[in-house]
Amino acid sequence: MLLGRPKDGDMQLVARPERKQAKGPDRKLMLPSRPPTTAGSTALVEYTPPVFKEEEDDLKIKLRRILENFPFASYQQMRRKEQDRIARMDADYQRRKEEAEFNMRREERLGEAEEKTAKKLLKCQKKNQRKKEKKMKTNSGGEEKQKEESSDDASAQSLVSVCIAK
Repeated sequence: MLLGRPKDGDMQLVARPERKQAKGPDRKLMLPSRPPTTAGSTALVEYTPPVFKEEEDDLKIKLRRILENFPFASYQQMRRKEQDRIARMDADYQRRKEEAEFNMRREERLGEAEEKTAKKLLKCQKKNQRKKEKKMKTNSGGEEKQKEESSDDASAQSLVSVCIAK
C-alpha cells in the first residue's frame, strides 16, 4: 500500500475500454461521456497531493515536539487536572449565581414584608387616634380628662405593640 506521494516507478497506466454509444431507450441508462483531460492521462481518478498550510505544518511540528519531549502520561495528568479545575470553577460560578439570586429574592420579600408592617402600623395608629378624639369629645371635665389621657396613652402603647406583633 502506498502512502504519501507516488514515485515515478509506482504509477501504472491502464487503458480505459471504449464505450459504445447507445441509441434509443438504452441511451438514458448510460453515463455521459467525459471530456478528454489536458494531461493526456486515461486514469479515472488523478492523484493530487494534499496542500498543507503553514498553520497545519506548524501544528504538526509542535505536536511532534510535545510528543518527543513530554511523556504522554504526564500530558494526560495535566489535562485531567486542568479539566477538574475548570469543572470546579463552573460549579463555583453556579453556586455564586444561585446565592445571588436567592439573596435578591430574599431582599424583595423582606421589603414587601416591611411595607405591609408599616401600612398596618399606620392603620392601627389612625384607629387609636380616632378613639382618643372620641374620648376627648365625650369628656368635658378637667380631672377626668387627665386620668383618661394617662390611661389612653398606656392603652395606645399596648395597642401599638399589639399591632406591631401582628
